[in-house]
Amino acid sequence: MPNSSLRDRMLATPGSGRAATAAAMARVVASAVFVAFGIGKFTSHGTEVASFRDYGLPRPDAFVYAIGVLEIGGGLLLLAGLLTRLAALALSGDMVGAIAVSGIGQGEGISLTLAPAPLLAMLFLIRTGGGRWSADRALLERGPRYLREP
Repeated sequence: MPNSSLRDRMLATPGSGRAATAAAMARVVASAVFVAFGIGKFTSHGTEVASFRDYGLPRPDAFVYAIGVLEIGGGLLLLAGLLTRLAALALSGDMVGAIAVSGIGQGEGISLTLAPAPLLAMLFLIRTGGGRWSADRALLERGPRYLREP
């Protein structure tokens, strides 16, 4: 697509069919996982801080809050399909960190078994975008001024 506009390239995400359904499902399911684990960073803050301290992470108290905000905020963006690729990129980094630090580094089973699934979903969403039923697509179809043809 060398001569296509930025808008056309961004709209080249799944608009119908299986890929659009898969993108919507990936967003909703991953959103639930991220929001649930993000809330856990606040409701079980002491336990999470102790875990992050065991992982050897710097300033574990602040780190737990930061990851909680990332997971809740990113999960809600996924649910809406808003800034999908950016949210998926940030959340894939979160999952790589979980796999490396607590999974491989500490041998925690949940990070070795659960974390790869949302990571794969995030990689899929980075590639496809939010799909037909996303705020991203609705905004692009409406044609923001900065993406319109000259």
